[in-house]
Order: sequence, then C-alpha cells, then structure tokens
Amino acid sequence: MNDLVSIMKGKVVVSSLQVAEHFHKRHDRVLRSIENLLGGLPKNGETPGKMFFKSTYTEVQNGETYPMYFMNRDGFSLLVMGFTGKKALEWKLKYIQAFNQMEKLLTERQTAVWLETRKAGKLTRRSETDVIKELIAYAKEQGSKNADMLYMTYSKLANKIAGISQRDLASVKQLNILDELEGMIYHVIKLGMAAGKHYKEIYKDCKRRLEWWQDCTFRLA
Repeated sequence: MNDLVSIMKGKVVVSSLQVAEHFHKRHDRVLRSIENLLGGLPKNGETPGKMFFKSTYTEVQNGETYPMYFMNRDGFSLLVMGFTGKKALEWKLKYIQAFNQMEKLLTERQTAVWLETRKAGKLTRRSETDVIKELIAYAKEQGSKNADMLYMTYSKLANKIAGISQRDLASVKQLNILDELEGMIYHVIKLGMAAGKHYKEIYKDCKRRLEWWQDCTFRLA
C-alpha cells in the first residue's frame, strides 16, 4: 500500500505519473489539470507551492526528460476531486489509506520507541551482514560466480517476509519482525556452513525457516 505514496522533504507525496497510471488518464492531461489548478488557486493561505512541486522524469525508451509534479494530500485531493466512476472511487480510497498509513509512520518515526527499535535492529543487521560476508567467501570456494549478490538476495528475502520495501519506512512492529527474521538468517547460515552444506541449500533452509515462521505467525494471529 505504501508503494502508492513516498516521502519528499518530510512530506507524503504522490506523483502525477502515478495518478495518470492509476486513474487511467493521459499524463499530459493530468499536467494540464494541475497547471489549471495552479493558475486558479489564491496566492494566500495554502499556496500552490505547498501543494504541488514541479519536477522532471526521464523516459526510459528515448532518454528524454519531461515535466511531472509531486503533490501532497491536499494537492491530490484537489486534482482527483472531479474524477468519477467506480474505479476512480476505488483508487481514491486506496490513496486515502496510503496517505494515512504513511503519515502515521512519519509520526511514529519521531518517537523514542521507533528510534530505539531501529538502533537495536542495526546490531542484528550487522551480525547478519558479517555472516553473509563469510557465506560469500564460502560460496566462491564452491564455485559461485554471483556470490556477491547474496547480500541483496538475503535482504530481499527478509524484507518480503516482513512486508517492507525500505527499513526507514518500517513501523515498530515491522522492525521487530525484521530483527527476528535476520536473527534466524544469521543462525541458519552459521549452522549450514558448519555442516558443510552447499550455499544454495543454505538459502533454501533460510527460506523454508522464514516461511514456516510466517505461516505459524499468521495462523496464531
């Protein structure tokens, strides 16, 4: 859900590209709607510059740079107010939920509990990366040509099970889950190397262990 919005300079925002994609609008028409709004907004109170932020993006296909906008909740609300239809309503509700979740997270990130949880998680993460470093050397000895990718491989595994995309955008609950998962990964890798297992089997063991944990957690929840 949080993939719908992002954080820019401490504000929760969504891009005009995302709006165009999800509401099935041509991007140039979304830009025109935003510029019409900017031209009609009063210059006092909530100024346009606080709701819409002009930017650019590069088109992958041709390498050309084009204009786009980021907007906060108020800008988004103004823009999509006139979008009608069942699908439009569904996306409006999804974005309201995404804004609410991200704003709640921003508030939570300022608390002592979040900061202490993040700090504690970094210690577990350091132990995990140290053992993955050992695993990389171990895998290379077994003939792996892509052993350096193991950091990313194990990070993706833990993040997927924890349900996060970025650690700095994780809740206290998710950080605690991630800490537990990375502790499991550390021990499974240690035991696997001590037993002389193939590095691919060690990954399979980690994946099975984390998925078993996830299954048990959801069944008990």
